Amino acid sequence: MNRALATAFPAAHCELDFRNAFELAVATILSAQCTDVRVNQTTPALFARYPDAKAFAEADRAELEEYIRPTGFFRNKANSLIGLGQAVTDDYDGELPATMDALVKLPGIGRKTANVILGNAFGVPGITVDTHFGRLVRRWGWTTEEDPVKVEHAVGALIERKEWTDLSHRVIFHGRRVCHARKPACGACILAADCPSYGLGPTDPAAAAALIKGPEAEHLLELVGR
Repeated sequence: MNRALATAFPAAHCELDFRNAFELAVATILSAQCTDVRVNQTTPALFARYPDAKAFAEADRAELEEYIRPTGFFRNKANSLIGLGQAVTDDYDGELPATMDALVKLPGIGRKTANVILGNAFGVPGITVDTHFGRLVRRWGWTTEEDPVKVEHAVGALIERKEWTDLSHRVIFHGRRVCHARKPACGACILAADCPSYGLGPTDPAAAAALIKGPEAEHLLELVGR
């Protein structure tokens, strides 16, 4: 299934825009309960105003809240971003640390966010268990665990470590484009033959094809002979 996903999404990647590890940390914090598209619309002006950890540490809270208001939960996120800026400035000379243990001690960063940062900014393999990832691996029978950390460890035992970051992207892409929560496109899915949940969504090829989303739609349909 991982190999099939690699064929389906050869260019799968983190869909948050960033230029360095600290920007990715900020973007990931903003992505909570918000779409990557909305975050990417918000961050250019945000990073122009606050270019580094020190700038966030010294930010005027009310002004910062206005910059990030479109992402929702802006007061809590502002607290996290100011705290993150202060901690990175005071404890790490303005450079985001590159270990799980250090990252999860920073304001606003939990294990999921740390794995995003490690995998995409530092090249350290990590499994990102977001809503899509957890939903799909349970749907596929890879694990029955609900706790994200247990899901991470269960899937990590199935897939070789060097694949973890790419696997995360592939699964998330598949969840956003094909295997939707309410109506998966079963009849147009490259994983249909191996999926124990086949039939949860429309199995009619035409009906399923209409559910495929994203710029890869034509490629995905070609792979299943549509």
